[in-house]
Amino acid sequence: MEWNASVGIPLIVLGAVVLLLIYVFGKPKKPGQGERRPQRRAGIEGERVEPTLGDPDATPAQGELDVTFAGGLDRSARADGEAETASRPPPRASVGMRPERAIERIVTLFVASRTGEPLAGPDIVVAAEKAGLEFGDMGIFHRLVLGKKADGPVFSMANMVKPGHFDMTALDGVRTPGVTLFMTLPGPLPALDAWEMLLPAAQRLAELLDANVLDEGRNALGRQRIAHIRDELRAWDRQQERHQIRPGR
Repeated sequence: MEWNASVGIPLIVLGAVVLLLIYVFGKPKKPGQGERRPQRRAGIEGERVEPTLGDPDATPAQGELDVTFAGGLDRSARADGEAETASRPPPRASVGMRPERAIERIVTLFVASRTGEPLAGPDIVVAAEKAGLEFGDMGIFHRLVLGKKADGPVFSMANMVKPGHFDMTALDGVRTPGVTLFMTLPGPLPALDAWEMLLPAAQRLAELLDANVLDEGRNALGRQRIAHIRDELRAWDRQQERHQIRPGR
């Protein structure tokens, strides 16, 4: 048989292509190769969890800008995913309801048990009332301006742990390592005036509950830190005053 180049060369090329395809697609797969893996979406892992009311591991730092805090208040009654039956919103009430205004800064203190024994719900309620707080909106306690309750709370007190609010119908079963006191700025009073109400209330609660007053980092609140907070809030008030001064006045 004579060699026919016009037929033989294409057959050789075709055979080489077939062998190449067999080599490529016939190799054993590496582990996981060809499997569909769920894509890791941004925000699912490594996402910054915004601080929410009653979450002891995600409390805003002193004066931290936190534009999502209002949403955090609304989420404060949600369970942590382990008990959906407990994900009922806290009760709304006129006492302590905040006016609809942007929250720019938060000042936080903790009152935590010093003995390692949890604080009991009934003891917390008695101490809160003696410190001048009223139970109200969001199922937490509030300190209000006398005669100006509609202006919202000067500061509030929540449970240190989730879901943050207090269930007054099951108070005997409440056990917590402490409570969180926080004030939001701007508020019904100048920031420094509000602090001068918040600090004595926290100290009074600590005295009544045999507890410690801690700063936003859960360190003992000392004189140096108190002085630093006062300076921060004094500067905040001056900044607010400058913003309120209009040109031409």
